Parts: sequence; C-alpha cells; structure tokens
Amino acid sequence: MFQSFTGNSRRPRQVNLSGRSNNPFAAFPGGSPSRPAPHAANPESAVANAQRERALRQLERNRQNASRTVQRVWRGHRSRTATYKSWKSEWDTYEWTRVSHNLGVTDHAVSMTETERLESLLRLPSAPYSTAEQCLDQLRLLVQFVGSVKRQEDVLRLVYFCKVFEQTFHALPTIATEGEWTELLKRLAIAILNTLDSATSTSTHRAAVLPLIQTVAYLVELIPKRMAASAKYYYQAMASLTKNIVVLGDSLSPDQVTKAVIALLRPITSETMTAYEAFAISYLTIPNLAGYLGQLDSLAQDINYKVLASAIEPLIAPADEALLAGNTEAQYWLLSYLIFFHRHALSGQANIKTPDLGFLTAVSGLLNLTSSHLTRCLEAEESSDEDSPNGPALHSFVKDQISSLVNQSSITGLLSRIKTTHLSQKDLSNSESDATREAKILATYALNLLRVFPRRGDDIRMWLYMGSAPSGDQIPGQPGMKIPAIKYFWQASKSSQIFNIISNDSTKVLALLQLPKHGDGRVSISQEDRDQEWTIILLFFELYTFLLKVMDDEEFFSSASPFAASDNIQSSWTKESALPLKDIRDMTVFLKNLAFTLYWNLADLTSKGDTTTSTGDLRNYFTNTTQPSVVSERQEAEAKEHSNDLPGVTGIPLDYFKGLVTGLLRMLHERDSRRKFLPSDHWLMTDRFDMEGFIPAVVAEEEKRHEFQDDEDDTETDLLDDETPADSHLVGNSHARQLIRLQAMRDRQQKAARGKALALIAPRLEILRNMPFFIPFATRVQIFRQFIFRDQQRRRKGYVDPESWRLSVAQSSMMNGPVNGADILARHHADIRRESVFDDAFSEFYELGDGLKEPIQISFIDQFGAMEAGIDGGGVTKEFLTSVTSQAFKTDDMESMFAENDHHLLYPHPAAVDQRKAILNEAGLSNSSSAWQEEVRDLLRRYEFLGRVIGKCLYEGILVDVNFAPFFLLKWALTGGTRSAVKESSYRANLNDLKDLDEGLYQGLVSYATRRIFSFHAVEHRAHYFPSAATQELPRKCGRFCS
Repeated sequence: MFQSFTGNSRRPRQVNLSGRSNNPFAAFPGGSPSRPAPHAANPESAVANAQRERALRQLERNRQNASRTVQRVWRGHRSRTATYKSWKSEWDTYEWTRVSHNLGVTDHAVSMTETERLESLLRLPSAPYSTAEQCLDQLRLLVQFVGSVKRQEDVLRLVYFCKVFEQTFHALPTIATEGEWTELLKRLAIAILNTLDSATSTSTHRAAVLPLIQTVAYLVELIPKRMAASAKYYYQAMASLTKNIVVLGDSLSPDQVTKAVIALLRPITSETMTAYEAFAISYLTIPNLAGYLGQLDSLAQDINYKVLASAIEPLIAPADEALLAGNTEAQYWLLSYLIFFHRHALSGQANIKTPDLGFLTAVSGLLNLTSSHLTRCLEAEESSDEDSPNGPALHSFVKDQISSLVNQSSITGLLSRIKTTHLSQKDLSNSESDATREAKILATYALNLLRVFPRRGDDIRMWLYMGSAPSGDQIPGQPGMKIPAIKYFWQASKSSQIFNIISNDSTKVLALLQLPKHGDGRVSISQEDRDQEWTIILLFFELYTFLLKVMDDEEFFSSASPFAASDNIQSSWTKESALPLKDIRDMTVFLKNLAFTLYWNLADLTSKGDTTTSTGDLRNYFTNTTQPSVVSERQEAEAKEHSNDLPGVTGIPLDYFKGLVTGLLRMLHERDSRRKFLPSDHWLMTDRFDMEGFIPAVVAEEEKRHEFQDDEDDTETDLLDDETPADSHLVGNSHARQLIRLQAMRDRQQKAARGKALALIAPRLEILRNMPFFIPFATRVQIFRQFIFRDQQRRRKGYVDPESWRLSVAQSSMMNGPVNGADILARHHADIRRESVFDDAFSEFYELGDGLKEPIQISFIDQFGAMEAGIDGGGVTKEFLTSVTSQAFKTDDMESMFAENDHHLLYPHPAAVDQRKAILNEAGLSNSSSAWQEEVRDLLRRYEFLGRVIGKCLYEGILVDVNFAPFFLLKWALTGGTRSAVKESSYRANLNDLKDLDEGLYQGLVSYATRRIFSFHAVEHRAHYFPSAATQELPRKCGRFCS
C-alpha cells in the first residue's frame, strides 16, 4: 500500500528554485538557436540574463525606429530633389524660351545637356525682362533652389540671372525695391556670397567671381540696410576672396577686392555698426592684408576709424569675449589695422595729436587681450642675445604699428582729450560721472602700455607725469589753468568707493581683494566697478612712485592746492604735482590697511578657487628638453595657467600689486623719517596684533622657516653672474647656452616658489621684513636679540657661551676622534698681522661662510713677527673686529673699497671693480681668461666678507664706529642677502639719494630742473685714478632726475 496515494490523478507541480533543468537532455547542443539559453545556477546570473534580453529587445526597437527615420529622410530628400528639379526645369525652360523668342532662333534645347544649355544662355546676347513682374517671378523661383550653390549648373544660372537682373533694373529704373523685393534680393545676395566663399572649388566658380562681385556691389546700392544686416556673410566671402587672390589669378585684382570690401561701409544706415563689427571680426583678422592687396592706403581712405573703434569695443567686452577669444594672432592683427587706420586718418599728425577716448578704449581692450604675447615677442626682439629661446617674432607691420603708440606727444596729451566741463573736483568725486568714466579709460590705456612695453616703462610714466588737463574750476583773470596728471588721478582714486572703504575700515580689505560671495553684505561693489576703480588706483600708484623718485623734499612739502595748479611758469612741474600733506596722510592710511592685508591674509589670497573669466592680466611678464624654445613656451603656458592673480581683481598679479603697494609705502615712510610730518604713532599697526604674544609668535615662525629651509639644498651663488651677464656667449654652442639659461630660469623660479612658501607660513616675519615700521622699535630690537639667541642655541647645540662651546667641541672630539674637533677649533683660530688685519682675516675666515657666527680666537702678530702675549677671552676678538672694519673702510688709499661723501658717510667705491679690471687688462689678461675672472671674483668676495664682519659685530653685540650713507643702507637692507625684497618692492633710488651721494651735483641738478621745468639728461664725468697713473673718465649718466 502506497502511503502517498491520495486518489488525485493530477500531476503535482514541480517547483524548481535552483535554476537547473530537470531534463537531462537539455544540456546537450542541438536545440533551437532562437531559444534563449537556460538561466545559470545562481540569482545573479538570472538577473544578468534578464538584462541582456531586455537590451536585445530595446536594440530591436531602436533598429525599427532608425529604419523609419532613414526612410523619412530619404523620402524628404527625394521629394525635395524632385521639387528642385522641376523648379530648375521650369526656370530653364522659361529663360530659354524667352531668349529664343527674342533672338528668333530655333529651340535646340532638347538635344543639349543641362550644362550645355546654360552655357549657351550665357554666350547668347541676353535681353532684359520686359516687365518687373517677370523679373520678380524668376527671382522668386531662383532663390528657392539656388541657396547653397554647390553645383556647377546653379552657378551658371546665378551668373546669367545677375547679368539680366542688372540690365532690367537699368532699363526699368522705376522699379521699387521695397516690399517683397527686399527679402528676395537679400536671399539672392546670400546665394551670391556663398558662391564667392567657395570661389576656388571649380573653374566655373572662379570664372563667376568677377560678375558676381559686381552684382554684390550693385545690391549694396539697392538695399544697403539689408546688406549691412548680412555683413557677416559678406565679409566672410570677402575674406575668402582675399586669401585666395593668388589662386584666382586674372579673375580678380586687388583693387576690385578693395572696392568690394569698402562698398558695404560707405552707406550710412542704422545697420552701419553691424557692418563694421563684421568687418572687424571676419576681415581685419586676416594676417598681413598688405601681402594680398599690395598696400592698405586705398582701403584706409574710406574707413572711419572712430566708427570702427566703437564697433570693436563691444566685441572685446567680457560678455562677448567668445567672439575673439583664443585667437591671439587675430587679436593683434586687428589691433594693428586699427592703429594703421587711425594714423592714416591723421596723416603726419598721428604722433602729435592726442587720440580720442573711443579709440583709446578699443586699443586698450585689444592690448589687454594680447599683452602677454606682445610682451614676450617684443622682449625677444629687443634682447641682445641672438640665441634667446623666446617666442616667435612679430611681423614688421604689427611691430611698427604697436610701437607707434609709445610717443611722447600722444601720451603726454592724453588728459587734454577730457572735456573741460568734466574736470571739476565735484565731477571727479562722483563715481558715476563722465569724468570718472573718462579717468577709467585713460588709466586702463596707460596701464596696458606699461604692461606691453616694460622696458619703456620709465618713459611712459615720465610722459604721463608731464601731462595735464584743463581745469573746469577756472579762476577769473587766470585763464588756461592746468591740472597735473598726478592730482587728476589722485582725485579720481580718492573719490572711489574702494578708497573710502579701505581707509575707513581695515577689516573689509580682504573682501575687496577676494571674489564676491553670495550673502556677503560687507562690500556691495560689482566686479566691473572693482576692476575699473582698481585700475585708476594702480595707475596713480605707478605715477606717484615715479614722482617721488624725481621730487626732492622741498617740493614734496610745498603744495597747498589739492586739485588745481597755478599758471606760474617759474614753478617746476614737479612742484605743481605735489599733493597736500593732508592728502598724503589719507593715502598712507589707505596704503597701510591695504599692505597689511596683502601680507597678513596672503594664504587667503593665494588659495585656489573659482575664478572669473578674464580678458587679460597685469602680469606681467612672467617637456621636451631637446628643444629649449619649446621648453620656454611650455613653461610660460604653465605659468600663465597657474598664475597667481588677485582673486577679486581681474588680471592683476598678486606679486606686482603687493610690490607696488609696499614700495610706495616705504618711500612715503622715508620722507617722514627725514622730515616728520605725521604723528609719531601713525605708522604703527599694533591694534591688528596681539602684542603680548607677538614676540613668541614671531620666534615660532622663524623656527618654522628654519625647518622649511633645512629641507632645501643650498646652492652657492656665483658672485660674477650678475657682474658679467654677457659672458655666456663664451660657453659652448648655442644649444649649450640655451640650456644654461633655462637652468638659470628654473633656479629663479624655484627661489621665487620657496619665497612664496615661506611668506605663507610666516606672515609676521614678512611684515617685519617688508614693513618693519608697523612694529615699535623696542619690540623689533627684542625680536632681533631673540633671533640671535635662538640661532646660537641651534648652531652651538645649547652652548651659547664661547668657552662652553669650545669645551663641548673638544669633548665631542674625544668621542668621535681628535681630527674633527681639532679641525673645527683650528678653523676658528687665526694669527693676524697688525699691518694687514683685513687681508689676513679674509684669507683665514672667508671659507668659514656662516661658520663665522661661531666664537673665534685671534692671536695678533706684531711687526717683528712675534706673537703678542694674551689670551683671547673676548676683548681681543672685539679689537680684531674693530680693526678689520677701520682698515677696510679707509678711503684715503688708492685701492680703497669704499668712498665717502661730503659728510664723510661711506658707500662702496663706484670704480673699484673697474680699477681691478683695468689693472688686469694692463697685465695682459683677457676678460675670458680664468685668472681674470678669478681676480674680479676675489674683489667681490672681499665685499661679501666685509658684510659678514659687520654681521658678526651685530651678532655679538659689538659696537662699530662706521657711518654709512643712507642710500647705501637702504639698498643694502632691501637688495642684499637671500631674503632680499622682490624686484617690485626693493630699493628705489630717488633724487634725495643723490643728495647723500654728491650734494654738489644734487644742488646743480635741482637748480637746472628749476630753470628747465621738464626732463633733462645730465652726464657727470668723474676722474678716477688707476694704479698705472693713467686717468680714465667714467661717465655716470643721470637721466630724468637720476631715476
């Protein structure tokens, strides 16, 4: 009996969750190919199989949809082709019938091909249409199928109709071109322009160029407004014809192209500006137009450069930057043509007359776009090194036109273009007034000239400084009063929102230097207004920095009027440009707050984030190793990509900006140091520091700096590198010289990168180094002593006392061997002869380098060669150091390293190196010999060693009775050593420094400048006596007030 029998005959359901087939034969091949494979033995495979089947179904649906699309497109193409064919047949039949009837010839068109029939129509004498309606009907039909004009037959139809069309309009002069005619003629013109754009495709196209270009010019006369609206297609066709004028040969002459180009610009309509825009974008971006047209005078005769400048201005605005972005070549060729048209319009007065503001705006924008490329090319051409691996050279036409911008008359007269009614102090105080807008235009143009021509920067600043504008605040009885450029731009800067915000609240400076943030209500100035106001302020900084170089203290303190100048011809222009002391005080407050933020918040300003699109930058000027030129271009591209600009100020490099602000602030502090005009605590910024913990914080930053520097490999600098830069041509071939220059460039870049990294980790130290007057003097002295103490602890491993250090060295020698310790102590001991203290000190201690900081022991030897009795417990070392300085700083010797001025203040002898070179040349040594170079290096090493001796005295707290000239102290502090200031903020010579050098020469120059108000060029000849008794005169040029 079966226990499972239930009496139900239905087969029980089989539930199989394993995915395996119960049919043993299903695993063998031979099944239906359309049947899907069985699911795998796991759930993941089942899901994958389902996805594959779904994808196959979707692919099938896509195939069906694609086939329907192909069928629809094909049906449309076939229908259009049939329609076009019927239209063409109708058009051809009508024209052939009309011509046959007029000429009375037999119709043999049935036996001709389409091309032969059209060629016959062109050969036969054509008659105009009898009525305007016939011409309109044929025109309406023609433009339906002739659109792109790719086929040869369509070109023949177009040429034939253009010939008949002109005859009809001449025969029926009463035809009105309004209404339907206008649109149809516009479509006809576009079809003709498309044909001209592809003029080199076939011989038929080339033969059709001349009649078609004549018809286009005729259409410009009929519908000038509609043709100007289609100027984009017009000048694209003209550009194609110009580029292929050599290929077209006899079909087209340069004069015919020139006439066609200017035809669209002659009519004055509401669309004239559109025509000039297309002319600028499509045609004036062709390189070397003169090479195609022969000369540009005939083209320039009918060009209105003012309208062209107005058309270019919106094309280079940030919103429309895409129209010209990325094509630097097109940008600088457009700039060159614009300058050429301006110069041609003014004929010989281009360098005399001042350009108008519209022209300046367009030129400034294009200079902004191309400044990096132009600067690199101009620097490469002006470089004296033939193997300089810089960028490609500029075309001679481009170079001549751009260089013509730098001339004294046009730059000096820039302010004269400003309307007199806009030049009142009230107008400049309004940031929305026309006077402020004009100031922004002039400032942008001037700064772009400084960027593109850095080598002529002093000339440009000088000419700008000499400029003036007519005053709107005229005083009765004194007509012709002028406002100096300095006062004009100062008033514009002072009235800006940025100046007022920074001067009143130093905590808002960072927000003005960063990108605007959503929800940040601290500063409500748009990015465009920021850029424009910063531009005015930067130009004022440039000009005022230059003015301080050529202005003596008497002129600096002489001004009483903040804005207008008198018409006193006896007064120097420098004196008229002086600002009132109250304004200078306001300026120093602004500079203090700005400079402090640039150093204190440097990490926030250099952090990478979202950046706005920029039309250029003020930066200025700044791998396949087998090609050095490729290396330099790639490095420049990488530097431009990672350029460190101010985030909130478009196109201004941070280093340039910081250096300019710091340098100007220092120069004003120097004036106040010589002759106090500000309160005693005016320069302090102690309210921005926690002064209780300031000294420990600075010491901690110094420790971080040392830790960072310990990770870098120190490299010895050749003292002769800066002295003889032209000697590199003596080294190897051109490839080797290029590699040497590239390595030097990499070293400079690495040094700059290390300096930036150190500035980020030590903002307090950077402020102390660049603007020490922010901190009280007593605090700075304490910091200096702390630095020395920490350095002694670090170098001497905790044994600061000299005797303790010597004992520790001796003990360490017992542990590590006698040679090491004994050698250290021996190197720090010297036998010094009384009659040659400095020479012996140099030979004994120069090789120590910074090891001179350690305690030294001196034994004096008298004139008889006997060693003087005594133990050096510190007093002998002090006597040694004072003896070295007193002997080295003697000025009565023929080979003295230093000279003194009228007040017995010392500075390095200006002819010391020349004397040494003259002696070597007289001895028969050539400049390229190793002995000659070693002797010159030896003299430079002596200067270096003498600086170490002075440093040793400061390090040990030894007082030395040496009085240096102030200008030398400033230059030494800012340009000497590994932590010297950057180029923009380093030592800046001025007229008052000449007073410290030679007071007689200074008085003479001041007297000369008073009589001759403008610039001068003086040459002083000083006789220097060389050992051979031969006297040589070394000219010391002093151009533009020794600037």
